[in-house]
Amino acid sequence: MRHIISLLLENESGALSRAANLFSARGYNIEALSVAPTNDDSVSRMTLVTSGTDDVIEQITKQLNKLVDVIRLVDLTESSHIEREMMLLKVKLPDSNAAAHLAQLTKIFRGTIIDASGSTYTVEVTGNGKKLDAFLDNMSANEIVEVVRSGPLGIGRGERALHI
Repeated sequence: MRHIISLLLENESGALSRAANLFSARGYNIEALSVAPTNDDSVSRMTLVTSGTDDVIEQITKQLNKLVDVIRLVDLTESSHIEREMMLLKVKLPDSNAAAHLAQLTKIFRGTIIDASGSTYTVEVTGNGKKLDAFLDNMSANEIVEVVRSGPLGIGRGERALHI
């Protein structure tokens, strides 16, 4: 089963490496990984997506909690949460009809055309993974130049918060 694990860790050199090495040393796969500082410059928030049985996920969380750099950890999948991913998509369009179609599709998916340079357009779309996949399914493969996806970010719903 797919799990989104979010953790707070000390914003120090090597902290990300130690967490990632834990996965590779045990043969676990990280499907997506995002790390950024929080409102406290000494703390970063890492969000990672992995898959495994309940026993494997339990083992992963126990091992992550043992790392010196880890302050707190939560498996967001265990309760109600909000999940979003961002995609940047660069397309090369043959004519103005294709550009009009892109503008309409972008509007339907609540995206934004963030750059237009000649016949090349860059679109930003945010949502869950299925929404981004659906946007891509509506694009012609020969129009797509490049796709960049952030991987999921997640946060607990309501008053539930991951903090120090």
